[in-house]
Formats: sequence, C-alpha cells, structure tokens
Amino acid sequence: MAAFDLALARVRRDGRLPAEWIDQLARVQRHPFRQTLLTPGHTLSLFVRQIACGNLACASMRHLAEEAFSDSAYCQARARLPLELIQGVQRRLVEQARRDLDDGDDAGGEAYRWRGHRIHVLDGSGDSMPDTPELRRHYGVPRPCREGLGFPASHLLLLMDQRSGLFVDCVDHPVYTSDVSDAPRMHQQLCGGDVLLADDAFAGYAHLALVLQAKLHAVVPAHHRRIVDFTAGRAHAHPRKGKSCRRVGRPRSRVLKVLGKDDQLVEYFKPVEKSAWLSAEQWDALPASITLREIRRTVRRDGFRPMVVTLVTTLLDADAYPADELIELRLTRWMIETNLRHLKVTLKMDELKCKTLAGVRKERAVFLLVYNLIRMIMLRCARRQKVNINRLSFADTLAWLRHGDAHAAVQIKINPLRPGRLEPRVRKRAKKQFPYMTQPRADLKSQLRAKHRDTT
Repeated sequence: MAAFDLALARVRRDGRLPAEWIDQLARVQRHPFRQTLLTPGHTLSLFVRQIACGNLACASMRHLAEEAFSDSAYCQARARLPLELIQGVQRRLVEQARRDLDDGDDAGGEAYRWRGHRIHVLDGSGDSMPDTPELRRHYGVPRPCREGLGFPASHLLLLMDQRSGLFVDCVDHPVYTSDVSDAPRMHQQLCGGDVLLADDAFAGYAHLALVLQAKLHAVVPAHHRRIVDFTAGRAHAHPRKGKSCRRVGRPRSRVLKVLGKDDQLVEYFKPVEKSAWLSAEQWDALPASITLREIRRTVRRDGFRPMVVTLVTTLLDADAYPADELIELRLTRWMIETNLRHLKVTLKMDELKCKTLAGVRKERAVFLLVYNLIRMIMLRCARRQKVNINRLSFADTLAWLRHGDAHAAVQIKINPLRPGRLEPRVRKRAKKQFPYMTQPRADLKSQLRAKHRDTT
C-alpha cells in the first residue's frame, strides 16, 4: 500500500499517522531522537489525534491514547517535535494526493485541471492565541486594544489547490501585514503554467510582473483604484510622461488590441514609486511594462441583482481561454472562503492554545495537516461516490473520522445543491449579559478585593 493510502487507513483505524513512517522521515531530515515511547512519529500521530478530536487539553491525551505517559512527558515531547518534520509530512501527503489526482480517471486527469492548468487560490486570514508577552511582541494585537486587553492575532496567507481543496502552504506574520508581501514565497510552491486566483490586492503591477517572471498565470479582479476603460480609441496616461494634472481620470494602461466586446489586450507601465513590500533589487529587476488582458462581464443570477465583474489576467489567447470561462473561473474563488471556515470553525483553529511562538506554529501546522487528511478522505469518497468533492460534507467526514466504523466502506453525506444560497450574518442565540473587559485583569481583581474589604 502506498504511503498515502497507509496514512489514511492508519488515521481512521487507530487515530494516528503511521509512526514508523514519520520516524523514518525524521532520520532523513537528521532530527536526532531516542527510541522511547514518545518518538517523533508517535508524538505527531497523537498530536494529529488531539487536534482531530477538537484540540483537546494535553492532560486528556494519556486517557485518549490509553498509554502510560505523564502529561508533562507528552508536553515535552510536543515541544521537541521539529516544525520542519510536521511540514515535511504535510508536503509529502499533498504531493502524493496531487499525483493521484493527475493519474486518476473520473475525479482526476483532465477533470483535475482547467484547460490543462492547475488552479490555485491565494487568500489572507488570521487566528488568535493566548495573551502572553512573547506572542504579543511577535504578532501584536488589534489597534483598539490596550496593554493587558485583547489577544494577539496573526496574519496568515494561505495557498489552496482549488480543485482538491488541499492547503499547500501557510505563512504567518504580525497582524497588520499586507497579503501581497508573501506572494513571492507562494510562487515557489507552484510549477510553470499554474494559474493563481486571488482578490484585487494581488492585481497590482508588481505582483503581476512577478507572476510573469515565475512563468505562472493569474486571474484577478481589477484593482478597485485602477481605471479600466473599454472605449474604442481612448487616451491613456503614462506614469513618467506628461504633467500630473493631465493624468487625472485617465486609464494608466495603453490598449494594444481589441479582442471582442469588453475584452482587450493592454500594456501596464511600471509605476514611478517602488512597492513597499519589494526590495530595491527585486524592483529594479521588473520590466518597464507588461502585457495583460482586461475583461468585463455582467453576471446575472436568478434572485440576485446583476453583478459587474472586471478581470485582469495573464492568459492572453482569447480562443484558448474564452472570456466567459475566465469569469466563471474567477467566481469559483469563493471555495477558499468555505474551506477556511472548515479549518477555523469546524476544526476550531480560530483560537490556538499554545503559549509560545514555536508552539503556536506547530499547532497551526498540525491543524493544516489534519484538514488535508480529511480532504484526502473526501477525495477518495468523491471518486467512489461519483460526486464533486465540494458536494461532500466536511463535518460528516470529520465525524466519521472520530466515531465511524473503520472496517465499513465509508459513505459521506452529500450536501444538496444550493446555487446562489444567501444567509444573513447575524446571531440568533442571545449572548451572556457580561460587559467587555476594558481594564487589565490585575486591575479588575484588585478592585474586587478592595470592594470585598469595604463590604466586610
């Protein structure tokens, strides 16, 4: 049995990844360890089980594992676990899953690719963690919070394989970090010809030029501050030519060729000012201009108002990449929002529990590992049940992983088709009538003690 199949079988049978396989990977990566009960492989398999069961307290693990080790021993073993080992396991499983999809029949092969390209999605997110000095210094807290109030929050940039829903990589930074600043690192995870979907933060000249340098492609909405005009024979403003007063209200792109109605090839010019997230060397290496394609369509759906979508893409061939199909591809980007909800709400990654920077990063990496293991199970079930993976219930797959019969063929619940579903983002259950903390806890406790002394 391949390592991928072995991992899934073992995860369901006894709640663990194959420890011997992880130990072998630790030896390959030259992480020394002693041959005790809590080897890196066994510790990581228990860590995976802990997260899959709802991120249980470490004190519960000796009962869950039914093995003779102390709470302290398990915590120390987790602290010794190398982050590189967790990331190595993650990469190998994702690579194996993608190879399976490329070699597959009904759920893989050309069905896995869009017009011969693998599709990936970039998006930013965040999580919170305990209020410790180390985490507060590194990540920071949202600006309204004063010292002793609120919780440190991180900024995450995630790369998702769009057709499988697997998270390929995740980068963490302090809370107020630009999404696009880590995009060059994500480009390194891709192969030539891969297509990136993202929001308009990634539609700037610098990022699109880096995409072309990496021999990738992008399909992104036009930046909200960029003027896009499809008027025939329109004028344009060059960033380095003419007076600034004559550039106001004019598009900064030059039309090269009209491909059809609201579909044109344009030339984007390099701005005068360097992008803050690029080094001087990276900026100097960018070309003076790049050729892109602009598309605009009005999307009409039953029960909704018409929506105007304006795209910028590096896919220039109108015959090979029809405009309407590019618009449809852009609209599928929303799946990353659904999968982030599975990761942060269903799996409960929204609030991490570790109190050190190293611990938080390991905990987050194991959450991604567990999520990807669940998606791999869903991929196999989608192929067997002959249904699109996005129709399968993530929560039902997680429930089967926790409580289902390991020896019976799993049948995952298929969610009904609900195109255009729209739900209000409101609370129904009443909240507890406690005020928010507006002073540090130590001050509030001292006030309570003083009040208690006065009453007695």
